[in-house]
Amino acid sequence: MNAIRQFVEVKNHTFTIVLPDDFDASSVEVIILPKQQNKIELSDETKTLLDSRLNDYMQNPDEVKDFDLLLDELEQEL
Repeated sequence: MNAIRQFVEVKNHTFTIVLPDDFDASSVEVIILPKQQNKIELSDETKTLLDSRLNDYMQNPDEVKDFDLLLDELEQEL
């Protein structure tokens, strides 16, 4: 499946989507959703944890853990 995701401005209740040259479908399905604001609320505990992780990284940038291991540890701490 060839999917395209774009954020476009709506003006006077209309918008235009320009498809790439290699998009050759003769019929498409259009789903319109309002763009969500990317405002994420974090608890103070999570902010503290993220700050701690960032500080650890800044002090030792060459000692980056495997991403899967990091996710496992974060899950255990939360």
